[in-house]
Amino acid sequence: MKHITACRVCQSSDIKSFFDLGMQPFANSLLSGPDEKENSYPLSLSWCPSCNLVQLNDTADPKELFSHYVWVTGTSSTAQEYSGRFYKEVVARAGQPKTGYVLEAASNDGTFLAPFLSNGLRVLGVDPAANIAEMARERGIPTMCAFWGRETAEKVRAEHGPAHIVVARNVLPHVANTHDFVDGLRAVLHEEGTLAIEIHYAKTILEGLHYDSIYHEHLCYFTLKSVERLLNHFGLYVFDIGTSPISGGSIVVYASARRKQESPQLDRYRKQEAADGTNDLVSWEKFASQSFAHRDRLREMLMACAAKGSVVGYGASARSSTLLNFCGIDRRLVPLIADQNTLKQGKYTPGTHILIDSSENVMRRKPAHVFILAWNLADEIIGILQDRFGFGGSFIIPLPASPHLRQAQAMRN
Repeated sequence: MKHITACRVCQSSDIKSFFDLGMQPFANSLLSGPDEKENSYPLSLSWCPSCNLVQLNDTADPKELFSHYVWVTGTSSTAQEYSGRFYKEVVARAGQPKTGYVLEAASNDGTFLAPFLSNGLRVLGVDPAANIAEMARERGIPTMCAFWGRETAEKVRAEHGPAHIVVARNVLPHVANTHDFVDGLRAVLHEEGTLAIEIHYAKTILEGLHYDSIYHEHLCYFTLKSVERLLNHFGLYVFDIGTSPISGGSIVVYASARRKQESPQLDRYRKQEAADGTNDLVSWEKFASQSFAHRDRLREMLMACAAKGSVVGYGASARSSTLLNFCGIDRRLVPLIADQNTLKQGKYTPGTHILIDSSENVMRRKPAHVFILAWNLADEIIGILQDRFGFGGSFIIPLPASPHLRQAQAMRN
């Protein structure tokens, strides 16, 4: 781990620490057994008074985090459904290029490039995880295995030319060398091209108390103000903004190398951030204190439910690692977690050592309560549990805001 001494965006040395979540393991470092040796690392946040970026104080080696990855985009039906809408929204702003191609940095299994390909556009994915890049190639998505940055961008441009559409979804906050990453996006983008960057919106994190989105992979927590500051430094200018259902609430900013007429929506976002104090330190200090209070309420709710019947978890997402470790929830309270991703089944959660198994095996135990750890996909998960397994108990939903219970509905016809 490397401790930062300056802001990741503007390089100011006057950053202010405000939230310490303690020592935690890497969120995706699943264990082969409950007694496997593991390491924990500092997890805390700072705020920059110059550009207002909220960021982690320590940086892990990207090769430790991303060279072999366990998140597969296509396992989420929400992501699959959204990919079609994302394609339409990008093309509505960029136009349907007759030449050139679409490039996605950190393209995972190619789920979001597939709609572009099926609509007649050439595509190229770039992803650092060899196992995930191979999955993409197997489904017909040309994918280069590499970390994105200026050097990779120059190789791509030399071989394929500039890209008319460049996509970077749910990746910018993960990047250790933020400047090199954006420099690469600018280098590969056609002068008349469009860049689409999707990020988990810090305003949504703040207002929904998404402290579980804080983990070592997520180095930056961008607002519109802070992401614009970064893009402007590289001659990229935001002209529009949209929304995404991913991560419980994300935004997509659309930028170009030349200034375009800005949408009214973009101006509304800027004004709303200023009116709501989204970029103020006092707002984030309140977020920290509310997170500790939430931890106590959630533990009380889980213990009350466990006293009445068995509790299992659903969704061994990366964000669940922060939630479980920060709240001190281990296999004594939640002995099993169901997950549809076969790469995770048979593994144990980092830090809390809870066995991850298939949905079928976990639900065969007839639990009284299901703790939805991947709460950002709650509706999708509830539908699976009721329709496929006839679950009739209660759902424990930790976020957003206050933890709450939801009773399963009667069996659907």
